[in-house]
Amino acid sequence: MRRERSLNMALMAVLLVFPLWAWSADEPFLITLSTRAVIFAIAGVGLNFALGLGGLVSLGHAAFFGIGGYAMGILAYHAQTYTPLMEWPLLIEGSKAMPVIWAVAIMASGLAALGIGALSLRTTGVYFIMITLAFAQMFYFFTISWPSYGGEDGLSIYVRNGLFGLNTMDPITFYAISYGWLVVVLFVVSRAARAPFGLALSAARQNAARVQAVGQVPYRLYLVAFTISGAITGLAGALFADLNRFVSPTMFSWQTSGEIMVFVILGGVGRVFGPVAGAALFILLEHLLGGVSEFWLVYLGAILLGVVLFARGGLYGLIAGREVAHD
Repeated sequence: MRRERSLNMALMAVLLVFPLWAWSADEPFLITLSTRAVIFAIAGVGLNFALGLGGLVSLGHAAFFGIGGYAMGILAYHAQTYTPLMEWPLLIEGSKAMPVIWAVAIMASGLAALGIGALSLRTTGVYFIMITLAFAQMFYFFTISWPSYGGEDGLSIYVRNGLFGLNTMDPITFYAISYGWLVVVLFVVSRAARAPFGLALSAARQNAARVQAVGQVPYRLYLVAFTISGAITGLAGALFADLNRFVSPTMFSWQTSGEIMVFVILGGVGRVFGPVAGAALFILLEHLLGGVSEFWLVYLGAILLGVVLFARGGLYGLIAGREVAHD
């Protein structure tokens, strides 16, 4: 546990120091690369909350990632075009304020996760996996045929959203915002993992019948975990769309769900900081191997296969040992 805590601190220190070095060296591309890693890490932490604690293997988390992205895109689009989202029965206008966008993204993706989870959790195993995937693909095809917000071409936002008068177009400023959210999410998830709810959820993953025998309802535990997981992933989607100032149906694609799953597996399923390491490694490999060959995903696949076969606990299991600790 002490080794894992040291690894956590080292990982967060690297994610803090590297962008500062890139900023001092006037390398905005590297700062943006680090921002992508941090945002993907938030999405991975969200999935890991359901997968690592509850054993819920979801291939539909792109649905929540995309909902968060479109929450940002739709609000910002109506703000920049000075057109209301709705005029009757209530007047609802767009917004370029990040706190408003984050709140809407978290609530929208959380409500979607609640609805999807309420249906999907009535099944288990491969059926659960396929139903979550089906829901994400439903959103994908819906947004493709949604001409009001760009359809297949997506939706561009000209200026990044604002936060307390900060220059969010400055790469290091937006990185600081994303890094701050990562710290908050990690704190919340680590506390939840050690709370009675987290312990009950872990027990349900190991033996649902025994948990039910002591008065807990596994279905409710899973549903709450899935809802929180979706809300966190939706926040990541809003940040990602704001980073790119663009949102498109690809955020809902099964490839996006697969990438989020890869972050968790590479870093270590069940380790709170595991997806952070996995996302950072993924972005690093994409940058380095992408310059070597356009088929860099083949090399990533080989690395992922090696992790699954020989490092079952991911990078954290390889470095910190097999014991799972939630700090």
